[in-house]
Amino acid sequence: MSGGALVSVENVTRRFGGFVALDGVSLAVAPGERLGLIGPNGSGKTTLINCVGGALRADAGRVMFDGRDVTRLPAHRRARLGIARSFQIPRPFAGMTCAENLAVPLEYAAGLRGRAAVGREARAILDDVGLGARADEGAGTLTQVDMRKLELARALAARPRVLIADEAMAGLAPAEVDEILVLLRRFNEGGIAIVMIEHIMRAVMGFSERVAVLDAGRLIAEGAPDAVMRSPEVERAYLGE
Repeated sequence: MSGGALVSVENVTRRFGGFVALDGVSLAVAPGERLGLIGPNGSGKTTLINCVGGALRADAGRVMFDGRDVTRLPAHRRARLGIARSFQIPRPFAGMTCAENLAVPLEYAAGLRGRAAVGREARAILDDVGLGARADEGAGTLTQVDMRKLELARALAARPRVLIADEAMAGLAPAEVDEILVLLRRFNEGGIAIVMIEHIMRAVMGFSERVAVLDAGRLIAEGAPDAVMRSPEVERAYLGE
């Protein structure tokens, strides 16, 4: 897939002192794809997406985006190219309104100019995620599920071509999980590739076209969700011998 890939991770290794967090991982994401990235705690998922997004730099290997080597680009330049992510623990600007929170990525990542244009776009995105009525409310007043929606809205405001959703449903009730899944599907139908990192397996299995599994810093399986979950190596990673 790497020839037509939007994102391509090629033999990426990342160490923290003597600990190898990623050991020669190669993985590609196609334009418009829905990819689930799973693995036990400590398997290297967050390190991998940090290497893709630019929060960490790989010690070896490279990260390609739309045919361009972005391995050494800082995170803000990758965001401007079209790589966005949401974070497992949302950290909005609590003293700003929801609309003001979106103005930051709209101006600095998407490059939108003009207060009126930024305001209109912010409100349109908030409408799209179901927060239009709360545009002028402080982000610190939001419920847990609405905080997750704002986090996704902030990523969407960067106008990404790929969105990495890092445990966007953690701690939510089943009905709230379904709300987030609806949003991610809508983003994907709009042409955005989605990489879902998630421990809620029904969400991963129902959403993903393809699943990749990390364990101890290595890619141990990838393919159709049902086939991957039947893999003996994946079973051992989750359940032990």
